[in-house]
Amino acid sequence: MSAQPPTGYDYGSTLPSPVSREELVRLEASVLFTAEDEQALRMAGDVLEDQVEDILDVWYAFVASHPHLVAYFATSDGTVLNDYLTRVRARFGQWIMDTCRRPHNEDWLSYAHEIGLRHTKAKKNQTDAADSVRSVPLRYMVAFIYPITATMRPFLANKGHDETAVESMYQAWFKSVTLQTALWLQPYATDQW
Repeated sequence: MSAQPPTGYDYGSTLPSPVSREELVRLEASVLFTAEDEQALRMAGDVLEDQVEDILDVWYAFVASHPHLVAYFATSDGTVLNDYLTRVRARFGQWIMDTCRRPHNEDWLSYAHEIGLRHTKAKKNQTDAADSVRSVPLRYMVAFIYPITATMRPFLANKGHDETAVESMYQAWFKSVTLQTALWLQPYATDQW
């Protein structure tokens, strides 16, 4: 990762999340996220830091191999917006490191909400002034939990840690991705839900 923040990455300056700290604590409990998971994610950050581009290659190859997914980085007539893919990729890489290293505080909550908004009609395409489709359906936000988790294990195992440490990092990653997805989905829900 470069020292320069990615274009459109405005962590720490987004509007407050409608999810309170108390609600976050309950969500963490719901996915069994503990202080040990925080430690395991810090270790994962050290393991993954120099592998981010390789991880993104795997994830982007997955998206590119499914026309129904790459369509969310394309115009309404199906023309893929490579500049848009590139800008999102840089923020996606930053998200990997944020997942591992950022504390779950108000800034983290607010940025999780912002990420959710950027997938809905409320804000998709605005950050990059992209001429792409207007939103990503909620179902794909949920479905992405699996590939973003399952593909991570080989990278976590690349630095010679024993199986117990790799499993701890993997489970912490899985819990964090599930937790963040729950937060990203908040903008999709009406107040009654």
